[in-house]
Amino acid sequence: MKSMCRRRPTSAALAIAFAVAHQASCGVDAFVAPGAGIATLPPSFSSRLLASVEDATVTDSNAAPIEEKREPTSAGISENPRKAGLALMLDDGTRKSHSMAENTAFVSGFFKGIATQSAFANLVTSLYFVYQAMENEFENSSDASVKALDYSELRRVNTLEKDMEFFYGPEWASIIAPSAAAKRYVARIQEIGKSEPELLIAHQYTRYLGDLFGGQMMGGMASKSLGLEPGQGTSFYQFDDITDAKAFIDEWYTNLNELDLTSKQKEAIVDEANLVFALNIEILEELEGSPFKAMLMLAISAFKEKIGFQ
Repeated sequence: MKSMCRRRPTSAALAIAFAVAHQASCGVDAFVAPGAGIATLPPSFSSRLLASVEDATVTDSNAAPIEEKREPTSAGISENPRKAGLALMLDDGTRKSHSMAENTAFVSGFFKGIATQSAFANLVTSLYFVYQAMENEFENSSDASVKALDYSELRRVNTLEKDMEFFYGPEWASIIAPSAAAKRYVARIQEIGKSEPELLIAHQYTRYLGDLFGGQMMGGMASKSLGLEPGQGTSFYQFDDITDAKAFIDEWYTNLNELDLTSKQKEAIVDEANLVFALNIEILEELEGSPFKAMLMLAISAFKEKIGFQ
């Protein structure tokens, strides 16, 4: 059965998850060019990925069709929390603020991360330290705004601990260590947790919503590229306690817009969200692996599914 592709506006950070998942689910005609650089995607493939980022394309084979994009009416704006307040500021403030080079680095880095089990383990390990720092700050914070958006359903440390055990065994806690990029990311989280805790909202927005929007698809891509059974080493991407992602996200955005923040604080949160994007790129850039290998494995997997080969 052919997949159904649909479009939805999103921020640049969230669009990356859509772009990566879209290309795999809708079919990727990638190839390995002789002499191609490891960190450089083929131009035709890069253009397709980045076009998806700009158009904010998302693929979901189980999703209902969405109407063609139309200018929102005043009623539509009031019904959609993403069309007002801080939600709109964040979506607009991050959507076009990143260069094509940055978007390419993010997409290429993700494919490097799913090229080998070792690279993916390193990626998930870095994310473990990031989320551990985030959730420690949320737990210890007395800031009402941070608390209002800290949903237990979004917490990722417990799922990442399962992934750590899968990759490193039961003694994983004594084996893993944060990478240089992860240390810088963690330091920033701890810094603002003490001095400007409301900026943690940017980390909640960029990481949690990006994971929720594209997690299932990206986890599936990792499983296919690495030949893992569903759920093996990809627990991080599974949100078992959220049955209706759209309703959950709408509620999260509604609560975001109701926060008692000054204009200056809101602008600072948008700036922080852009910084979070850069911090994530740093983690991806330090991974060792070939994006072409991941693309080839995904293409082979898609071909096998198409011809019904198990």
